[in-house]
Amino acid sequence: MKFIKSSLRNIRRSPYQAFAAVLIMMLTFLTISFFTFLLSGSARVINFFESKPQVTAFFKNETKQYDINALEAQVKNTGKVSSVKFVSKQEALKIYKLQNRDDPLLLDLVTADILPASLEISTFKISDLSGISEMLKGSPVVSEVIFQKDIVSTLVSWTAAVRKIGIGLIVVLSLVSTFIMITIIGIKISQRKEDIEIMRLIGASDWYIRWPFLFEGMFYAVSGAVIGWVIASLALLYSTPFLSSFLKGIPILPVSPIFLFEVLLAELIFAIILGFLSSFLAVLRYLR
Repeated sequence: MKFIKSSLRNIRRSPYQAFAAVLIMMLTFLTISFFTFLLSGSARVINFFESKPQVTAFFKNETKQYDINALEAQVKNTGKVSSVKFVSKQEALKIYKLQNRDDPLLLDLVTADILPASLEISTFKISDLSGISEMLKGSPVVSEVIFQKDIVSTLVSWTAAVRKIGIGLIVVLSLVSTFIMITIIGIKISQRKEDIEIMRLIGASDWYIRWPFLFEGMFYAVSGAVIGWVIASLALLYSTPFLSSFLKGIPILPVSPIFLFEVLLAELIFAIILGFLSSFLAVLRYLR
C-alpha cells in the first residue's frame, strides 16, 4: 500500500508525462482490441461457412440411386467431410417453390423432372474443398459442381493477412510503448535523484526504491488497457446494427459480454506484464 501511494504521488507530480504514458498504452491496447475482435469475427465467419454445404454436385437425369450411393460413400471415405446431404428431385422442387413463392409464373413452369438431384457436402476445413470439388467433377454421373472457390480462397487469405498485419502492428506498438515507458520512468527517476540518494543514506533497499516506479509503470499500462478496451467495445456495440445488416444470415453478432470480458482479462494480464517489464528495464538502467 505504501508503494502504491508513492506511485500515485509521483503521477500527480508530472501529469503530462503520465498522460503521454497512458496515451501510448491506450493506442497499443486499442489496436489489440480491434484486431482481436476482427480476428474473432473472421474465425466465426469461416466456421459458419464450414458448417454449411460448400460444394454442391448435381447429378445427370439418368443417374441411378446406387450410383449416387456409391459416390456418397466415396466422398465420406475421404475423412475430410463433416456432412453429406442428398437432395432428391422432389426436395429440390420444394426448395425451388419456397425461393420463388412470390412468382406464380415461375412455379408453373418447373416440375420435379426438370430439377436435378444433388449432393450438398460440407468439409471440416475450407482448404479441403478444392480436392473434394475436383473428385466430384471427375465422376461420370455428375453433370455440374458448384463451388465458389474464389470466395472461399479470398476469405481464407484475407483472414491470414489480417492476422499477420495485426500481429505486426501489435509487436511494433508494444516495442514503441516499452521504449516510451522506459524514457518516461527514466525521467521520473532523474527528477527524484536527490530523494533516492537520501533514501539510500537512511538504509532503504534497492527494491524498496524500485517498487514505486514498477507500480507506476503497471498503472500506466493497466489504465491504457482499460481505456483502449472500453473505446473498442463501445465502437463494436455501436456498429453492431450496421454489421448485422451487412453480415445478414451469418450469426456472429451481437458479441457475447463474456467474450468481451475475457478479452479485457487477457489484456490486463498482458498490460501488467508489459508495464512491469518496461519499468523494470528503466530502473535497471537509471537506478544504479
